[in-house]
Amino acid sequence: MEYALPTPAAPLKIGTRGSPLALAQAHETRGRLMEAFDLPEEAFEICVIKTTGDDRTLIDADIALKTIGNKGLFTKEIEEAMIDRRIDIAVHSTKDMPVEQPAGLVLDVFLPREDVRDAFVSLKYASIADLPQGAVVGTSSLRRRAQLQVKRPDLKLVEFRGNVQTRLQKLADGVADATFLAMAGLNRMNMTDVPAHAIAPEDMLPAIAQGTIGIEYRADDLRARQMLAKLHHPETGLRLAAERAFLAALDGSCETPIGGLAMLEGTQLWLRGEILSPDGQIVFTGERRGPVGGGAAMGRDLAEELLDQAGPDFFKAVAEG
Repeated sequence: MEYALPTPAAPLKIGTRGSPLALAQAHETRGRLMEAFDLPEEAFEICVIKTTGDDRTLIDADIALKTIGNKGLFTKEIEEAMIDRRIDIAVHSTKDMPVEQPAGLVLDVFLPREDVRDAFVSLKYASIADLPQGAVVGTSSLRRRAQLQVKRPDLKLVEFRGNVQTRLQKLADGVADATFLAMAGLNRMNMTDVPAHAIAPEDMLPAIAQGTIGIEYRADDLRARQMLAKLHHPETGLRLAAERAFLAALDGSCETPIGGLAMLEGTQLWLRGEILSPDGQIVFTGERRGPVGGGAAMGRDLAEELLDQAGPDFFKAVAEG
């Protein structure tokens, strides 16, 4: 071993957001490290860092994420702490991560993927189809809004932010009739009491990397690199190589609803992707199948196909709209 393991006197510092889900993910990461290296809990310190996306004023006012900039909303301050060496590693929901990391930081460690599906959540209705004409649905996700308008253009959509408890309270207060969450988050927090109904990917293609915990570290930190290598789940990494290459080729920073999902089928990988206009009026979809090791190339190729279908003005029109 070329490095000294962390100790209670010199713990490994794990950076995370402070939401219940983010903390659950940080605790899972810590638990896996404890088991992998037979270390006590005190050998790790969980450091909560407030990000721009966690601003309570913005959440309570249901300010649309796109109005304050989607890119890095839940990661920028955490990454700054790592660059400044205030933390050693950072635990993220990978779907929140931009496709490019700041210079000197690496994101290539992924824990086993949870349920990828979206969850329909309502105190009164069991599915999207059950919603009455003109019902109010709350979501801040550009993707979910667009996908919902494809299926149900009659519904009224409102901005809806906050953690699970906040969103359930808003439903109880009548702010909306339904909302969406990720099944992965509910599972990780053991929230079996939430009235959630999973939506098949065929009906609502999830966000890129949905259900995945990604762990980021400094490129020059040999200890972090070698320790985290023991946690990496290769199958999840293969799937995300395709999905994140697809997103990168589409320019994941643009204000465009994008869905994508890669699945392993033996030695083959199946990638599905779609881009939509925010109003759900225009949808381009496609898929690729190929060897599992070719995921990145498949992702780029699928993105090029959809861009060719959409035309050069599609993204410009979406941004201006």
